[in-house]
Amino acid sequence: MARPLPTAIARPEERRPAWAPALLIPLVALLAYGAAIAVIAVAAGPTLGYDFKAYLHAGQRLLDGARLYDPAVNVAGGFAIFLYPPPFALAMVPFALLPGTIAVTAWTVLLALAFLAGVALLPVRREVRWLVVLLAALQWPFLYSIKLGQVGPLLFLAFAAGWRWLDRPGPLGLSMAAGTLIKLQPGLLFGWALAGGRRRAIAIGVIAIAACALAGTLVTGLAAWSDYVAILRRVSAPVTTPHNFTPGAVAYQMGASEAAASLVQWASMALTIAITAYAWLRSDAETAYVVTAVASQLLSPLLWDHYAMLLLIPTALLLQRRQWWAVLIPLSAWLPLPWIIPVAFAPGLVGPLLTGSSDCPGSVDVGSGA
Repeated sequence: MARPLPTAIARPEERRPAWAPALLIPLVALLAYGAAIAVIAVAAGPTLGYDFKAYLHAGQRLLDGARLYDPAVNVAGGFAIFLYPPPFALAMVPFALLPGTIAVTAWTVLLALAFLAGVALLPVRREVRWLVVLLAALQWPFLYSIKLGQVGPLLFLAFAAGWRWLDRPGPLGLSMAAGTLIKLQPGLLFGWALAGGRRRAIAIGVIAIAACALAGTLVTGLAAWSDYVAILRRVSAPVTTPHNFTPGAVAYQMGASEAAASLVQWASMALTIAITAYAWLRSDAETAYVVTAVASQLLSPLLWDHYAMLLLIPTALLLQRRQWWAVLIPLSAWLPLPWIIPVAFAPGLVGPLLTGSSDCPGSVDVGSGA
């Protein structure tokens, strides 16, 4: 009888457990994420939480019964200038009760965890989620947002939650309300919801905002709202505000006259509105939602460079659709070019419209808890 042929001996790399790559990718992403935040925190030193100090001082002013908004402020970007809705100041009171260093550390940890929570909620494949975490560790606007203690990671969490639960009125309405109460720009999502007939989500969101506004008013008084409107009017100069990256401001910084730069700004806003309206009327709900999230930042009177961290939202959608070039969107902010921030928003705004829906193998149902 002929002997059976010997079985080939597996090479060491062939004996590697099947679960090794599945663990390696998350490990690399988390290590990079943690290391990047630690490096930024150490390098920042006493300037860590530079913008958070504005929130902290607002909470302290509430405790002291002082005026919430400074009537002398007429330019945004200075130290400890509070430009957020009155209810947001209420959320800062617990931090104001902590010693300064502990408050900054707690806030920084909260932002880091909020971003990871947002990534966990993204309705995309698992490998896309880990790639988003890795991209955040490599993206300057995200790291700068952490360094400043800005609210970007909280907005990311709100946008991600709304995207996850597009067809669940309760969570969707609450996520839209949360974003609007942190900063006004995400309120544009109510327009998207109205265009899509999501009236229950709108009602829940409006009720949540009204309840928080009432609670804030009981503490701050009606005068805080008039002061808030007044300070927004004084600081909302999209062309002439220093260190601002709206298209008009970039044109002005590059030598255009104020009139010409204003024309650039109004044209860019009109184009953004037109693209957003098209998305509302002609695209699927998921695409329109992500386009609206991007547009909410582009339509802001002031566009700071750390706002670009929210481009990780459309990047995740494009990666879900296997548009791998999208990794260049968050990484492009490293280029030392004055116009790169507004330009980086363009593929985030238009890309979702040009790539169709996420109905591809391995996609995640946005209405599910998968």
